[in-house]
Amino acid sequence: MQSQVNTLPELTEIQELFSNQLQTAIQWRQSTAEERSARLKNLRTWIKDHQLEIRKCLWLDFKKPEAEVDLSEIFPVTSEINHALKNLGSWMKPKSVSTPLPMLGTNAKIYFEPKGTALILAPWNFPFNLTIGPLVSALAAGCPTIIKPSEMSPHTSNLISGMIKELFDPKEVAVFTGEVELATSLLKLPFDHIFFTGSPQVGKVVMKAAAEHLTSVTLELGGKSPALIDDTADLNDAAGKIIWGKFVNCGQTCIAPDYILVPETHKERLVMEMKVFLQKFYDPFYKGISHSGDYARIINKRHFTRIKNLLTDAIEKGATLEFGGNFEESDLFFEPTILSGITSEMGVIQEEIFGPILPIVTYKSLEEAIDLINSKPKPLALYYFGKNPATSKKVQKETSSGNAVINDCVLHFLHNELPFGGVNNSGIGKSHGHYGFLAFSNEKGVLKQRVGYNNVTLLRPPYGIKAKQLIASLIKWF
Repeated sequence: MQSQVNTLPELTEIQELFSNQLQTAIQWRQSTAEERSARLKNLRTWIKDHQLEIRKCLWLDFKKPEAEVDLSEIFPVTSEINHALKNLGSWMKPKSVSTPLPMLGTNAKIYFEPKGTALILAPWNFPFNLTIGPLVSALAAGCPTIIKPSEMSPHTSNLISGMIKELFDPKEVAVFTGEVELATSLLKLPFDHIFFTGSPQVGKVVMKAAAEHLTSVTLELGGKSPALIDDTADLNDAAGKIIWGKFVNCGQTCIAPDYILVPETHKERLVMEMKVFLQKFYDPFYKGISHSGDYARIINKRHFTRIKNLLTDAIEKGATLEFGGNFEESDLFFEPTILSGITSEMGVIQEEIFGPILPIVTYKSLEEAIDLINSKPKPLALYYFGKNPATSKKVQKETSSGNAVINDCVLHFLHNELPFGGVNNSGIGKSHGHYGFLAFSNEKGVLKQRVGYNNVTLLRPPYGIKAKQLIASLIKWF
């Protein structure tokens, strides 16, 4: 297996393949649920047969533990496939709509047709899941697809490239591996839909490129997802869930709790509980977290330096190191780190951390906590921990986020019946399950009128008294 991604393909190669996929897109408009299901079943079989290889590649890219690979990379994809196979027939079925009184005599339905050619620009943090998950939706909707996996996870990218070559003709699904120049070349093509997962900064670039062709987009971005703990919360329960949600994948998760908001009176107890869970999860035999086989590494030195600089900045500006702070650059190991004493000028509260640093911000009133959340761009997720239904409802009503979870975190990603995605700065459009199918589909309304005389005939010119009276009635009553 290659350890480096391929060199940049010739522009003519990309254009030729794209032209072939345009023809496939026309053919796939007629595709049946059985044909689409067959592609999904082949994909599922390949994944199950190559599970060991998937684990190996993710270990080579950033030492992701086997169990974590199975849970966060493989299971979400196979679950997505199974959900699509179960529901694809009903998703594709035309949907009848009711007839409003002024439209009596007509019949209307919504048809779900493939948008056409699709581009998936995938990230490095969950390189298998966040590449193949969107592909499942594209295939379910009947869209031929070009995939550009991340160059930062080369082993997994090459695995994906090999998988796609085994399963699909390039005119159906193709993979191009390369760096930023490749993505730039691909974005110049008039795709019918682009699915991008990454940072808000790059999301703006993708959206600007898509605007040149009026291409629709799904942007799964990020932001600072808060974990808000109120004074009724079970701190032991909250601590365990937050520690797992934050430090899985070494904190490199777009929906990880980015910072904690906790009442001043509960901070010390929360820190104590979190320390217990960090020991339990990652150092049960007191050998040091660096020896844990259940803790991943930072993806590369550039991101390692960025996270280290965030920690240095916070400490220099007065933050208190509650836990961790140790790192080893040669192994890209960065210990789970908890900070308190956070102030507004620190980088850890200004930008998305996307790493294993967890800042704790204390508050005196719930309104103060809500105001802090609302002072920042809308997050991808919001996590509330507490036992008061009224407070929970207040937090949901007075904040805006892509998704929200009560008394847990991260798990909503695995719920196939929920739309997943952000709002404004944290994303545009939704994915997963039926929502992923809709993202790659055009919901085409079709109205059938009877032949000959009908109600609308009365509204044609010349506009006499009767026509004007009828129009006035429509405005008044309908």
